[in-house]
Amino acid sequence: MASSAAVASVGASSSLGLSARGSVRSASRANVAVTPSRSFSRRANAPARQTAAVGAFSSEMHSAARQVSEGFFGVNAVARAAAAQGPKASRRPIRALVVCKVGEKTVVIGLAADSGCGKSTFMRRLTSVFGGAASPPKGGNPDSNTLISDTTTVICLDDYHSLDRGGRKREKVTALDPKAQNFDLMYEQVKALKEGKAVDKPIYNHVTGLLDPPERIESPDILVIEGLHPMFDDRVRELLDFTVYLDISDEVKFAWKIQRDMAERGHSLESIKASIESRKPDFDAFIDPQKEKADIVIQVLPTQLIPDDNEGKVLRVRMIQKEGVEGFDPVYLYDEGSTISWIPCGRKLTCSYPGIKFFYGPDTYYGNEVSVLEMDGQFDKLEELIYVESHLSNTSSKFYGEITQQMLRHADFPGSNNGTGLFQTIVGLKIREAYEKLAKKAVAVTV
Repeated sequence: MASSAAVASVGASSSLGLSARGSVRSASRANVAVTPSRSFSRRANAPARQTAAVGAFSSEMHSAARQVSEGFFGVNAVARAAAAQGPKASRRPIRALVVCKVGEKTVVIGLAADSGCGKSTFMRRLTSVFGGAASPPKGGNPDSNTLISDTTTVICLDDYHSLDRGGRKREKVTALDPKAQNFDLMYEQVKALKEGKAVDKPIYNHVTGLLDPPERIESPDILVIEGLHPMFDDRVRELLDFTVYLDISDEVKFAWKIQRDMAERGHSLESIKASIESRKPDFDAFIDPQKEKADIVIQVLPTQLIPDDNEGKVLRVRMIQKEGVEGFDPVYLYDEGSTISWIPCGRKLTCSYPGIKFFYGPDTYYGNEVSVLEMDGQFDKLEELIYVESHLSNTSSKFYGEITQQMLRHADFPGSNNGTGLFQTIVGLKIREAYEKLAKKAVAVTV
């Protein structure tokens, strides 16, 4: 890192809570600390983004967002308002939704996470980015785990359990243990789907705990395999075109499980602790190491804005983006490659205690160069997210305001008021862009 700091002030009044290698100059609106950082080798000649004039533009977008909150435009307000700004806000043209076909091979995405970590919500956000609502196969098993939309098919890897619930109990293994998985069949069927062939995939029934008769799955444009082990088997991992890991810290996972199981299911605190502890050895051995292999890790941690917080309601979320991945350019805040700490202007982004803070900068993760984008805190008015969106680059959105539109469209999803929903949405856009590059096809969008 450079020892000296270049500080850009785009308004500000309060001091920064996140550390930055540099000083902070106070002004009247937002607080931004910028420290020039090491250049990434593949971007050494890329020009840095200029941000000095962003304040006036953000003000105009904030005005548009305010009209959304007053009900004037509706969910599409930000896109229409941005289009009305003229060349200053122009992005790629907006087109009607069309169904795209890849051609010879399916693009395969892998999503790894422990149970109860938000995989289902992420899948709904992802399929929405590609267009069309995801639903189980029509006329099939009502307990099917598969979700199908116009262009995507989502397969739950629990369907490749080699042991049903009773078998795992007899063998004294958990569902996280590789001994309870049929990796040979998983590899064969993912490979077949990638090559454009249909398969008869087994079904693990989460209601009965039994293995049900198989279901016919046709090869889609985009195949998402989600579950405990998408990156565990080397053969399966080699089939994946892009990989994501949802990393929920033990503290947050424990708080979430207490909230759900005590409040909704009447479980005791002791039984919850016992359940978590019984899974932890296998999680640490077989699931957690997969994050080292992921292209993007969404890490959910306790907030740093509230001292000794243990409720898990306010979250610090980090999007760890691996450098050098083909077809993927990491998202950045303000100035690519620098270290940035930012407290958004309170007049443009409403947030109650404890506030919101952003961080961006380079780092290393398991020996890999990465870019990290972090949000600590939560939104009060989701429509004002347009202000944050205006300061992000390389988001892979097709028009200005698409991130905000997607978040508003799914405002009732868990995590929509914090960094989990924001970063899941951005990752969905990045996956769409990666698909377009691999398939050499454009996915059109609706507004």
